Amino acid sequence: MESKKEKVKSQNYSSYQSPFAWRYGSEKMRQIFSEEYKYKLWRKIWVSLAKAQAKEGLVSEEEWKDLEKNQDNLDIERIWEIEKDTRHDVVAAIKEFAEKAKVGGGKIHLGATSMDISDNAETVRMQEALILVEKNLKKLIKIFGEKIKKYADLPCMGYTHLQAAEPTTLGYRFAFYAQDLLMDLKLLQFVKENLKSKGLKGAVGTSASYVKLLDGKKAKEMEEGVLSELGIEAAEITSQTAPRKIEFWLGNLLASIAQSLNKFAFDLRILQAPFMNEWMEPFGKSQVGSSAMPFKRNPIKAEQICSLARLVINLSRTTWDNAANQLLERTLDDSANRRVVIPEMFLAIDEIIDTAGNLVEGLNINEIVITKNLKFFFVFSASESIIIEAVKKGADRQVVHEILREISMKAWEAMDKAGEMQKLLLENAEIKKYLNAADLKKLLDAKNHIGNAPQKALTLALEIDKLT
Repeated sequence: MESKKEKVKSQNYSSYQSPFAWRYGSEKMRQIFSEEYKYKLWRKIWVSLAKAQAKEGLVSEEEWKDLEKNQDNLDIERIWEIEKDTRHDVVAAIKEFAEKAKVGGGKIHLGATSMDISDNAETVRMQEALILVEKNLKKLIKIFGEKIKKYADLPCMGYTHLQAAEPTTLGYRFAFYAQDLLMDLKLLQFVKENLKSKGLKGAVGTSASYVKLLDGKKAKEMEEGVLSELGIEAAEITSQTAPRKIEFWLGNLLASIAQSLNKFAFDLRILQAPFMNEWMEPFGKSQVGSSAMPFKRNPIKAEQICSLARLVINLSRTTWDNAANQLLERTLDDSANRRVVIPEMFLAIDEIIDTAGNLVEGLNINEIVITKNLKFFFVFSASESIIIEAVKKGADRQVVHEILREISMKAWEAMDKAGEMQKLLLENAEIKKYLNAADLKKLLDAKNHIGNAPQKALTLALEIDKLT
């Protein structure tokens, strides 16, 4: 990821700048959603359309060649200047292009409506952004895969309701996060496969203007030819826009990735807390934890993930609104928010995935504390296993359960809670009837209570290894 210095070098400090313009997200993702790239895509579509129409005699070769020659001769400030008068961004861009292409300018946008241009360009950008997210998501999953393999057999205390429960393994816990991300990856691939554009279908999606220029078969062939050059496919049925349900799917996908990594980051924050102290996110040599408290080592990157994830889920709600409230063949009340929602969801996810990768890769695992916490709590959570083994040897379950409840409550009052619990278990006459010291020692070994967690974690790691 580029440095903050590189990000801010071109900023205008006297005017508001979105943090996504420099602070969050990669330069590659910013480039995809830049104004310059948007207008270049519009130009590409107009030139491809003119080229296809030239084959049918609607545009002369000289005209479309002139458009092609001036395709990169772009003046964005001039477009904005024209838009002040036209109050229409696509019309302003057409006029600016026509000023440069004196020969072909009169044929720009023939038969098209604005969304034939802007919606198709947006589909190209979303497709490229999804490809970038997919690449980085696979990389992150593989980083989790390495942690799974490294810690598959390391017992640690499992927690439910933020209270000690039963042992698991650290690798199995990492597998939980990785499994969520693998589900996200499958969802991403579904969305990418079904990412359909508006195509060239005119004002209300009926292709009426193109059919007037050509017959229906040739209009379809022209559409397919232009979209082929863009590398996208069109939905068969559209209104003036591409189906906004597709963007709703997209919003759900990005929210899903945000949810998965919010879960991981929130867990990290809990495990880094002083009362747990099992994990710690990487901390730079010159990093400052607090302006007032120099000793602080805060999980700021995990908190940043949670903060951006919260933003993504709220932005994604807008994609539902846009799809649900796209009245009849088109209303424009999605236009302004899409300029913000789509880029910022992608940029936020871009930053979240990158930050999570750095966290997982550099995560400090305190195995000594993990073992200490396990030893402290497990003697209590072994109660269920003691009940099961005693009952298998003839004990009354309810009687043993009450004995263990009383012993546990008494042990919690002692200074050495785990030691006291073990002592009381070994001394209890009723338990001795069914379980001897060797039986209890085996039952109090956490390694005998992790089930098949290591094997299941490693099976998932093998699945991750197959990612390409």
